[in-house]
Amino acid sequence: QVQLAESGGGLVQPGGSLKLSCAVSGIVFSLYRMAWYRQAPGKQRELVATESRSGIPNYTDSVKGRFTISRDNPKNTVYLQMNSLKPEDTAVYYCKGESTIGLPTYWGQGTQVTVSS
Repeated sequence: QVQLAESGGGLVQPGGSLKLSCAVSGIVFSLYRMAWYRQAPGKQRELVATESRSGIPNYTDSVKGRFTISRDNPKNTVYLQMNSLKPEDTAVYYCKGESTIGLPTYWGQGTQVTVSS
């Protein structure tokens, strides 16, 4: 059974940091390109950060310089380090695994991040 389990969300003050984790099981992790999305109330889900074929991650403009996506292959885990958080970063954050060889795409259930004083 495939499972993508996000953790690490919570309530943080503006300017603070959080590190999200997405533990992956049931797939060959190395065959998947991982990404983080988020969805704020009343808004569409948007791409936040993604790994790329070039090895250079891509970020949406609003998080460049503040967020970092990384992975630990032995632990089958992808991370999103979020620094200098702003209230507009408040959203449910989802990890997504997209196959590099045409296998199904998988999503996690999401973790809530709330940035508020």
